[in-house]
Amino acid sequence: MSAPAVAEPPARQAEPPGATRAAKPTAKPRRRWSPRFMEGTDALTWAKLLYRNRFAVHPKYWWIAGVVSIMSTMNMVLRWVQNGLHGDRVAATPIDRQPVFVIGHWRTGTTLLHELFTRDPKLTYPDFFNCFNPNHSLLTERFFKTYANFLAPEKRPMDNMAAGWDRPQEDEFALCLLGLPSPYIDLAFPNRPPLYPGSLDLSGLSPGQLTRWKRTFVRFLQTLTFRDPRRLVLKSPPHTARVPVLLDLFPEARFVHIARDPRVVVPSTVRMWSSMTRGHCLQVPKGDLSERVFDQFRVIYERLDEARPLLKPGRFHELRYEDLVKDPLAEMRKVYAGLELNGFDEARPGIEHYLRQTDGYETNKYDLSDAERAEIERRCADVIRRYGYE
Repeated sequence: MSAPAVAEPPARQAEPPGATRAAKPTAKPRRRWSPRFMEGTDALTWAKLLYRNRFAVHPKYWWIAGVVSIMSTMNMVLRWVQNGLHGDRVAATPIDRQPVFVIGHWRTGTTLLHELFTRDPKLTYPDFFNCFNPNHSLLTERFFKTYANFLAPEKRPMDNMAAGWDRPQEDEFALCLLGLPSPYIDLAFPNRPPLYPGSLDLSGLSPGQLTRWKRTFVRFLQTLTFRDPRRLVLKSPPHTARVPVLLDLFPEARFVHIARDPRVVVPSTVRMWSSMTRGHCLQVPKGDLSERVFDQFRVIYERLDEARPLLKPGRFHELRYEDLVKDPLAEMRKVYAGLELNGFDEARPGIEHYLRQTDGYETNKYDLSDAERAEIERRCADVIRRYGYE
């Protein structure tokens, strides 16, 4: 599906999200379908993915592989057109206001914190469309957001958070679809070995791969800045393990880290990966994901601790999810002060509006057996002690 080129996309103003509440008995059922995220990649990345996984697509997913093959070819053509029209200007776009990075393990409240930041009229962010169509977002954004809203999911598959083309999203999806090493690429072939071991903290990348990762990441942020010059606020859990690389690119970037009780984080992350795998796989998933979650948990917090000495005062702040949901305005005021960001009073009305809209939001509940609780407390003991979850 092609769309007319948009030479100068207008700056986007943050808009209040729709309410996300528990469904009433008479409520209209919400649509839970959404496209496979690999439909946003390019043909070369898709061909490499198939080849390196030995074309091990389950027969029930052959039709999806066919759709991705068609879409990836179209994405590559549209990328060529976009580069021809805007490439030079995007490459010359400076990122004058260095980003704010929202970091933290999956399911710790990074999405909530990201949503609250995006209520600030001085900040912008990559949204669902930018992250799932990174090859041609400058060309097609206006068309899809005007005429193809039905293609965007209304709700995230792993919880009750609202979704949609305009909602804030993880830039890791965009990097994955642009062909960079990412743990998210393994969602497509969950029964195969990881395609890029060490991609979570970038330790498994060769010097050439790391150089390309940095170049592509900066180019993606330049594309976002070209369409909207405000300061970017980015959210991606894998970035928690990449702070030294991000500081190498943006020495004055801000980082805000959110923590949550591992007794909730671990089972919630297992549920997330299970849900994401079922929703985006090309194989019938097998096996338990718990060990993978524990391994990623260890890598993320070890790398964050190693990076602490590199973080300057006024450029790093930490908070707990439990404190954020208890008193969001007070915690956000502390975040702004801790990061030396001006303008909390200007952002406050938007934050208050968001909180009113999402009043009544219900998180998922998890019942742990004694053995499961003991295993989490043993393997996550350092994080439990550090953040006061004894």
